[in-house]
Amino acid sequence: MKKKILTALLSGALIASSIIVPISADDEPEYSNSVDWDKFRGQNVTINVYNWGEYISVDEGEEDSYDTNKEFEKLTGIKVNYTNFASNEELYAKLKSGGSSYDIIIPSDYMIARMINEDMLEKLNFDNIPNYDALIMDKFKGMDYDPTEEYSVPYTWGMVGIIYNTTLVDEEDDVGSWSILWNEKYAGDILMFSNSRDAFAIACKYLGYSMNTTDERELRNAATALTDQKLLVQAYVMDEIFDKMTGGEAALAPYYAGDAITMIGDNPDLAYVVPREGTNLFVDAMCIPKGAKNKEAAEMYINFMCETLAALKNIEYIGYSTPQKEVPEYLDEELANSPISYPDDEILDNTEAFIALPNATTKLMDELWTSILTANETAPWTIPVFLIACLGMSVGINVFRARKKKRNAG
Repeated sequence: MKKKILTALLSGALIASSIIVPISADDEPEYSNSVDWDKFRGQNVTINVYNWGEYISVDEGEEDSYDTNKEFEKLTGIKVNYTNFASNEELYAKLKSGGSSYDIIIPSDYMIARMINEDMLEKLNFDNIPNYDALIMDKFKGMDYDPTEEYSVPYTWGMVGIIYNTTLVDEEDDVGSWSILWNEKYAGDILMFSNSRDAFAIACKYLGYSMNTTDERELRNAATALTDQKLLVQAYVMDEIFDKMTGGEAALAPYYAGDAITMIGDNPDLAYVVPREGTNLFVDAMCIPKGAKNKEAAEMYINFMCETLAALKNIEYIGYSTPQKEVPEYLDEELANSPISYPDDEILDNTEAFIALPNATTKLMDELWTSILTANETAPWTIPVFLIACLGMSVGINVFRARKKKRNAG
């Protein structure tokens, strides 16, 4: 699906949700009778779920806490063994190695397309997932990564932007551009994604290229930019960005819009911006890997995740945008109108969705990324502090503060 078509579809979803008056929390939805939830009760069935970190609601001991996996276990009698991955590439490598057994995985759009092409996913039996037809917005069906609607059910969608600490970043330094992640003023205070696809996407946008470029010259230019940036990077990380930025351990990082809402709630010094050069719009979806041992129970889990109550509680907790059609009716007004979770058309018009790249392009990108990570440059900010003082260099010295992780998906 072309970028503008995708954007138009998503914009339509946002417009539809923006005119709905939220329903009172006292009128929360109940679980439907869409399937026989007791079918596997008493059969000692366990499903292994592999998801991103910080990406599902958990019980925090508060009165209104909702633990998604525990609720599913209570409803069905199926035990959930839940573990996390930090990137699509980590997930892919784990499955490709054949050393693990999962029943549910939640990759992003481009990785789903790659796994379909490599026969790594099971076709879903949608007779066991009736909530897909009933409750998922049509705008999120038949998308480029799964055009025949056979392998996936959308979980969330969102965008990548820059999360920054307003006490450490000077607003005059053009924080609204990807270029700030190359600003030497913030050497040692910049975090960067640790996977090749996201890192190259940012570098390509910084240089004015498409994040789906297959042009070797453009990819090598992006690699040069990322090599130059390495001198400034404190760490290459994924989920750790959440804690590091919330705890004031870095000044700038690329990160996902949904998490930004929670991070700002934890640390009001943080702010979020979508760079004007454009960014990635992603869809993450639930899939069943090839050879899953409990496919039908996994399909019941997917159906449960599409239940209005489960989807609502999940979205309220993680802050990402929902493809479930009934959830917007129940959202808190602040979240329903959040420009981070539900941005305006001007921002959406300037996004690109990842597509599956040719094997040759993926191989080149991975080779270039390995070269970047294994390069032996010494970052200026690693010079001992007393030498920095002698040289009169101006750098940000991180103050490592104790912090409490608000969410724990594991």
